[in-house]
Amino acid sequence: MSRNKKNSTMRSLQDDAHEKNHLDEKAHYKAELRALQIELVKLQRDIIRKNEKILVILEGRDSAGKDGSIKRIIEHLSPRETRVVALSKPSDREVSQWFFQRYIEHLPSAAEMVFFNRSWYNRAGVEKVMGFCTDQQYEEFFAEVNNFEGMLVRSGIHLFKFYLDISRDEQKQRLEARKDDPLKQWKTSPIDEKALKHWKDYSEARNIMFARSHSPFAPWIIVNANDKKIARLQLIKGLLSRLSYTDKDEMRVLPDQSIIFEYESLYLDNGMIQE
Repeated sequence: MSRNKKNSTMRSLQDDAHEKNHLDEKAHYKAELRALQIELVKLQRDIIRKNEKILVILEGRDSAGKDGSIKRIIEHLSPRETRVVALSKPSDREVSQWFFQRYIEHLPSAAEMVFFNRSWYNRAGVEKVMGFCTDQQYEEFFAEVNNFEGMLVRSGIHLFKFYLDISRDEQKQRLEARKDDPLKQWKTSPIDEKALKHWKDYSEARNIMFARSHSPFAPWIIVNANDKKIARLQLIKGLLSRLSYTDKDEMRVLPDQSIIFEYESLYLDNGMIQE
């Protein structure tokens, strides 16, 4: 066999092995996702039976994977008891209201699961970095947010705050891919163009947000989201593991604490949270 033919054969075998590994990983992901979605259905059945109220907040930089994560979580849940809230820019009337007022009408009622795709924490992130709020409004937010969330929890709402954390390189790749994907044009915005330029500003705002709004009753839960599929699975596990429900598969929902973990300030220094 000639050297060129031998090299071509080796490349072909390597390509076949790579394709097989890719298919195996895809099949494993689908199987685990389905198993976790079954657990979510079990959870919702109990929530409806017990008239519980679940509120899940998803925050993170642009392109961190909030949309895709929510889509997988709610895919097989009852649409009557499941809502996704993704509020647009506040109207002039809403701007004149108490800051938290526009969110109150979207809070869960009995037997409901509500997912906030971004939330009142816009004030601590985008609004602060882009200058959409004053320093006084920013400080008022932090003076009130823990009390506000405490009231929600005391009222019987199960509140979960997840932050999807990605690296600068990963965000750059995703934003570039978004521009070229005709199915994702609706996701692009002028804010996207400034996301990388203001990377350090967003990091600083995020770190302040964690430090000032992390609490025992409403802790921040960080998800390393550089791998979208792993992040989705771990996010679901993180939610399921924190709630009790009938026929729960405890081992199935056990999260990987190197991927998903509650905020600690030391994680800003040891690399577990992106700089």
